[in-house]
Amino acid sequence: MSGLSYAYYPGCSGLGTSSEYDSSTRAVCKALFMELSDVPDWSCCGSSPAHAVDHALSAALSARNLARVRAMDRDDVLTPCPSCLTNLRTADHRMRDEAFAARANSLLDAPYKGGVRARSVLQAIVEDVGMEMVRASVVRPLKGMKVAAYYGCIMNRPPELMAFDDPEHPMAMDLLMEAAGATVLPFPLKVECCGASFGVPRPDVTARLSARLLLTAREIGAEAIVTACPLCQMNLDLRQNQAARFAGTAFEIPVFYFTQLLGLALGAPEGSLGLDKLCVSPARVLEAPAAGETNLTQGSRS
Repeated sequence: MSGLSYAYYPGCSGLGTSSEYDSSTRAVCKALFMELSDVPDWSCCGSSPAHAVDHALSAALSARNLARVRAMDRDDVLTPCPSCLTNLRTADHRMRDEAFAARANSLLDAPYKGGVRARSVLQAIVEDVGMEMVRASVVRPLKGMKVAAYYGCIMNRPPELMAFDDPEHPMAMDLLMEAAGATVLPFPLKVECCGASFGVPRPDVTARLSARLLLTAREIGAEAIVTACPLCQMNLDLRQNQAARFAGTAFEIPVFYFTQLLGLALGAPEGSLGLDKLCVSPARVLEAPAAGETNLTQGSRS
């Protein structure tokens, strides 16, 4: 496979609190022959706070990055972060209104004139690489690993804006993890909210919502949760003890980015996957694929 080349917007968290998401995303894309070119001089999209203060400012922050993509002579940009994706898509949509675009562009040095499509890395893998190619590229199947795929509440919603997968019952990560060899269990809360940015002002709310997700994952027999959102991953992993105190039970459920497990299955260097950055140790869960790999090796020698 060749010819898959994209502008890449990592987002602020990709260089900080979710650096393992960024590094594992780059490792997966390299393994699938998806060439990423970082958007030069990119800036913050405004994340959650900007649109709560000023919609024109929020659009301008994302439109600046879209304009940088156009300056690369590209009309397609990938990002791993659902929050960044929402902002990039919202800005492109709102700036189709001339009056609104004039307000937002008045805040920019160079105007954004439209024409850039933002997609998630997940969407590009599914649509451009395809499940068959992913399955054929797996060298270390995740056999024996039982996972729940958790999408969060904004990856596919609102559907008229995000335009990818089923907004109430998405399957993209489920199918990718199955292609990687894992056993994906039906998770009924896959698009429910984890508490998002309420983790700072109202940790009690985040603890309650995250505890519900973790309890349900455990009830269906999941050994790990897989997500595509830095904020979801942080709430379920870093704040897992807060959820445990709310629920009155310990969890010890590892929460992976889908790129970490997919990278593992594709044979990406483990140093690029940032597995050591997870707060809840994944060692026990990773024992099953490792044992399967050993058996596979022994079988091939016999």
